[in-house]
Amino acid sequence: MLSLHRTSTAQESLNGSAVNRRTLLGAALGVGGTALLAACGSQGGSQGQGAASSSSAASASASESATASAASSSVSSTAAASSAAPSPVASATGASASASTSASASSTPLALAQPSVESQPDSLRCLVNKMRPFEQQDWEPSDLVEFYGHQLRAEAAKAADTMIDAAATDGVTLLVSSAYRSYAVQQQTYQYWVSVNGQQVADQLSARPGYSEHQTGLAIDFASPEGCRLEECYRDTLAGQWLAKNAPRYGYILRFPDGRQSVTGYRFEPWHYRYVGVQIAQEYVSSGAKTFEEFIGTGAAPDYASAS
Repeated sequence: MLSLHRTSTAQESLNGSAVNRRTLLGAALGVGGTALLAACGSQGGSQGQGAASSSSAASASASESATASAASSSVSSTAAASSAAPSPVASATGASASASTSASASSTPLALAQPSVESQPDSLRCLVNKMRPFEQQDWEPSDLVEFYGHQLRAEAAKAADTMIDAAATDGVTLLVSSAYRSYAVQQQTYQYWVSVNGQQVADQLSARPGYSEHQTGLAIDFASPEGCRLEECYRDTLAGQWLAKNAPRYGYILRFPDGRQSVTGYRFEPWHYRYVGVQIAQEYVSSGAKTFEEFIGTGAAPDYASAS
């Protein structure tokens, strides 16, 4: 752990009661645009343990640095997105190679181009859902910090801290109900729901271990002093309304929007926000995509690939 973030009196109260409730509830968890995007796991439910290639890691590292720089420079409530790095263009030598390259480019409509997808769980752009689990099931972030009685990755925590302060300036209190959850904790939560309601209902309420977005260390479940904790009416609270309007300015996106369960696999969760960095968040909003899946172009993930 790196730094200790402050905890308000209201947050202490929440941590004493609601967080325990949150652990039991195990809310439904799934846990692009022009930039390079990454999926944390292989589509179809593969749980391989192989490491990514060094070239992929280098690409992801460079991309993370750019995103971290963008988020660091965006500490005010009017955070601006940094410019996306230009995509590398392969140059052919010789007249025949040049002609071949031109013909290939002209024969591929831009509308059909898809962003690259890599299996990098530490990428801010990774995608975890019912079709894309972690390749290494028990993967843990290496840069977790203490955050309002929970844990979060350092960059996500810094951005959330700035966002919480901005909300407070506007007279809105954002409480943190849940953040990072390990594979083991998610396993306990999921098994609890299976024992109470059976697997079919449990799959609607809680992510299976290894499929939870909270394991990335980039997701936060917010709460409000007004109540409606982990309920759809959170959308109508001051906190819910403020987040819906302002979260992308700080690099956070609403991960499970209303009416998109057929794509995300989860019901509407107005309290669940995922950090992707300011640049990607603003590209996401500008694209008009309704879900992160549609933004990246990986297809819908309404259910698990296997029954168990």
